[in-house]
Amino acid sequence: MALSVLMMVCVSACSGNAETVDENHDSSAIYRTEEVDNQAAENNTSFDETDIGETTMIMKIGDTKVNVDWEDNQAVAALRDMAREGDVTIQMSMYGGFEQVGSIGQNLPRDDKQTTTTSGDVVLYSGNQMVVFYGSNSWSYTRLGHISDKNAEEMTDLLSNGDVTITISH
Repeated sequence: MALSVLMMVCVSACSGNAETVDENHDSSAIYRTEEVDNQAAENNTSFDETDIGETTMIMKIGDTKVNVDWEDNQAVAALRDMAREGDVTIQMSMYGGFEQVGSIGQNLPRDDKQTTTTSGDVVLYSGNQMVVFYGSNSWSYTRLGHISDKNAEEMTDLLSNGDVTITISH
């Protein structure tokens, strides 16, 4: 009896989904209809394709394309808007033996938090400076992203041999 009451509660709580009970099996076996599953799969595919096209930015350090896992924040959204209007080119300068710093050319929204960076981190400093790390530092930054396809040695090779140019495109 308790199982029957529980089943009624479960079925009525899920009534927003298209479900059927297989009468040839135990009544506790509930199956979602194939139509609902196909519709969900179609929706996910179209969402993913749209989402990827709207959020992708490409970053190059000199002539080397790097993969950046961009943050989901207002600073990155503003940087993406800039890149949609044309390539964002940032002349970087070595600083402190662990980072490259360069002016973005305008202020971006800030959400600075005390942060300890690692090699590959990309941050916003003072609202208008991009910093890319090949070492570590602790300061108050707004996170922009992290270069995920280069290890610490590769980041050092890219950034520690003089000033570089970073290009961000959409």
